[in-house]
Amino acid sequence: MRDILAITNEFNESLQKKEQDIANVILLVKVVKKQLQDLRNEEWDSLVENVSAFCVKYDILIPNFDEFYVNFGRFRCKVVEYTISHHYRVEVFFKIIDWQLQELNDRFNEVRTDLLIGVACLNPVDSFSSFDIKNILRMAKLYPDDFGENVMVTLRNQLETYIVDVRDVDKRFSNLKGLGDLSEMLVKVKKHLNYPFVFCLRKFVLLLSVATATVERAFSAMKLIKTEL
Repeated sequence: MRDILAITNEFNESLQKKEQDIANVILLVKVVKKQLQDLRNEEWDSLVENVSAFCVKYDILIPNFDEFYVNFGRFRCKVVEYTISHHYRVEVFFKIIDWQLQELNDRFNEVRTDLLIGVACLNPVDSFSSFDIKNILRMAKLYPDDFGENVMVTLRNQLETYIVDVRDVDKRFSNLKGLGDLSEMLVKVKKHLNYPFVFCLRKFVLLLSVATATVERAFSAMKLIKTEL
C-alpha cells in the first residue's frame, strides 16, 4: 500500500489544486496507470525481498512460500490448492493493484477524458496554447441536445474564426488567467454575440465544476447528518 500510495500521491495532489492544468492531469492518469501496471508486472520479487528483510530485522516469522496456503475460516482451517506465494501474489498483490486500475478506468473513462481535454483546450492561458478544434468538437458532441449535427458545422466555423480573432488580432484577450476571465472579456467587448455557440460551450464548462462541487458538498453534508437508522 505504501508503494501504491506513493505512485498516486502526485496525481491526488494535482486533482486538489485550485488552478488545475487539466491536460497535465489527463497525462498523469496515463502515467499512474503505467506505473501501477509496471508494479504489477515487475516488482513482486522486489517487494518480497523488502518485506523479508523487514521481517528478519524485527524477528518476524517468514512463512515458507512453497507450502500450501491454509485458509483460516470461521469454523475450521482449510488447506487450499495453491501455495502461500500464489495467495499473496494473486489474491493480495494483484488484486489491490487491479482495484486501483479499475477505479482510475471508471473515473477517467473515454467520455470523461474527452470532456476534460475539451475543457483544457478552451483555456486562454499562454495565449490559447492549448486550443484544439478537434478536441473541442469532440467535447461538444457530449451535449447532443444543444449541439446537433447542423449546429456542429456552425460551431466549427465559429471556432476557426474565434481563435484567429482572440489570439492573433484582438490584443485585449492576451494575458488572461482562466476561463472565468475569458468569459467576462467576451461579454465586456460583446464578442459573445459574434460567437454564440462558442460562448454557450464555455458556459457549460464553467457550470461543470460548480455543479460537480455542489453535488460533492451535498453528499458530504449528508454524511454528517445521516444516522444508522
